[in-house]
Amino acid sequence: MTLALILWGYAIAALAFGVLAVAVARGPASLPARVGLTSALGLTALWALAVAGIAARDPVTTLAESLRNVAWLALLWYLVRRARAGNVALTALYLVTAAVNAGAVVLALLQTLPLGTDVAAAVGGVWLAARMVGALLGLMLCHQYATRVAAIGGSAALLPGIALAGMWTMDLALAVLAYGLDGWPDAMVAMRGFGMVAVAALMLPAAMASDRTLTVSHGGALRLLSGFAVLLYVALTLALLRVAEGLAGTHARIAETAIVCGATAALGTVLTAPWLRAWAKVKLAKHFFDHRYDYRVEWQRFAARLGAPGSGEPLGRRVVRALADLTDSPGGLLLVAAGEGLERDAAWNWSAPGDADAALAAHLAGSERIVALDEVRGGLAPVEEAAVVPDWMRAQADAWALVPLLHGRDLVGAVLLARPPVDRSLDWEDLDLLRIAGRQAAGYLAEERAHVALAEAARFDEFNRRFAFILHDIKNLVSGVSLVARNAERHADNPAFRADMIATLQDSAARMNALLSRLSQHHLSQPEALQPVDAGALAARIARRRRAQHPVEARGAGVARAHPGRLEQLLDHLVQNALEASAPDAPVMIEVAEADECVTIVVADRGCGMSPAFVRDRLFRPFASSKPGGFGIGAYEARQLAAAMDGTIAVTSREGEGSRFTVTLPLAAPAEAAA
Repeated sequence: MTLALILWGYAIAALAFGVLAVAVARGPASLPARVGLTSALGLTALWALAVAGIAARDPVTTLAESLRNVAWLALLWYLVRRARAGNVALTALYLVTAAVNAGAVVLALLQTLPLGTDVAAAVGGVWLAARMVGALLGLMLCHQYATRVAAIGGSAALLPGIALAGMWTMDLALAVLAYGLDGWPDAMVAMRGFGMVAVAALMLPAAMASDRTLTVSHGGALRLLSGFAVLLYVALTLALLRVAEGLAGTHARIAETAIVCGATAALGTVLTAPWLRAWAKVKLAKHFFDHRYDYRVEWQRFAARLGAPGSGEPLGRRVVRALADLTDSPGGLLLVAAGEGLERDAAWNWSAPGDADAALAAHLAGSERIVALDEVRGGLAPVEEAAVVPDWMRAQADAWALVPLLHGRDLVGAVLLARPPVDRSLDWEDLDLLRIAGRQAAGYLAEERAHVALAEAARFDEFNRRFAFILHDIKNLVSGVSLVARNAERHADNPAFRADMIATLQDSAARMNALLSRLSQHHLSQPEALQPVDAGALAARIARRRRAQHPVEARGAGVARAHPGRLEQLLDHLVQNALEASAPDAPVMIEVAEADECVTIVVADRGCGMSPAFVRDRLFRPFASSKPGGFGIGAYEARQLAAAMDGTIAVTSREGEGSRFTVTLPLAAPAEAAA
């Protein structure tokens, strides 16, 4: 299986480098660069074919590998000279590296001679050492190329250096493993073949003279550095095993076991230490990148943390974590604006309590400065800033930076960040990033406050709407009772009137109790199901109930699909409006009829009527009324009730002649009507 992987990996690599060599030979580059790159790519393809067809340790393969290395070294030296970044010492280093590769060929040829066991082992060790030294020198020259030439030419010029660094890193790892294991690791040989395919892919943009560039992110560089460190750690462990094997004698197995266990435990401890990761990130950004932060990655992570409401974590805690992640802070505290000061809201890995007075809030809002608390403690901060920082914040040794959260010119709050694992001072990049992130976080907090305020306003609006309807119903009840009282002075001796009056008062009392229950803020009206309602009987009942107040006549029949309670409330509104618009002796008519799968209920009066403009623009709008003392709620609520029953209301009216309100509702099915 391993031999098959070696064959396929190096065959694919040879094909890739061969195609690149042909493409470069036909490309538009200058003649020296084209010849040098074509030669290097072609010799790399021949070396890969040798490994695939012969063996990785064969002298022919070693010769091809050395020629490959010399060709790449010559190309790098030409690029350095063309960029005028070289000198005599650097040229000497290139010559030494080429000589080491030539020495590796000589040592490989010596291994083919009939040598003694000890001599053959010594020659093999020196050969592996030469390969390691050659790879290390190549990596040094790649670094020099990247810092001097690629810094001028940009990412496109950096590609060959990255590719060659990857190639010589694999050569170094293979030689170290072979030296440590005292044998040739076929698995690593196979992995190097597929790794060379990746190297060819890195060479592709440069070979095709493409404008596309390659950049390495902070995270990618950290992972590459970690992988290289682990590889070096394993190599050192293998070297210790070789030393223990030669010195421990009969106790070699015990010593080797102790070394492996100790090395594994130490590696696990180091890799899980937060301070090491933070230290590596700081050093990597300081020595390998122009900026401390990879802003694209940091901003994506920041936005993802803030915009994750499905995580179940409150927004305040997400804000603290998002800002703390930017600076690798292990904790933080959110202080929100309350009145004129700041009070504790949410915390992440922070237990110390604390609030701030109006002076600190005013300073943060006015200056928009991020407070570096180490400068405050050391007396380096402005006097006005040091005067407003609370004592508990100074005394908290882990308190590192106070970031104001500004939405426009308003201070929403502030986030107090804990000291990172690797202690350092805030620099301009920290201040710029935290300032922008603070404004973004303030926008999220302000948006959440706006949502809460809108929800409260919606609840108040619902309460006001319900209260307006109830107030209108109370007004109708008062008007009805007033009419009964007025008519009682003239008809108190009439037994029929007294019976109607008692029925009216009982109905008014029942409706008053219902209104009281609706006034409760805990009352939730349960929606009624649509059901057959005898509209004619309902109209007759309303007419009888109203006769003590005003002449009302009802006629006709029809069974509609409606809510019984809502339909009765709707008709009560319309009848009450008709009574208020009519003269005392002018009767109000309620007519019920069935037509075209519908039931129509007409409430007609001969009152003052309404103008077409009022009917069109104001009748069904809340708080618009043509009657003195009217609330303008009845017609609006009547339309809402009709719509809830899949019905409509139409109006015809003329000033001085009266009005007709026509309610149209669905007709109940025959079976339902019969039931």
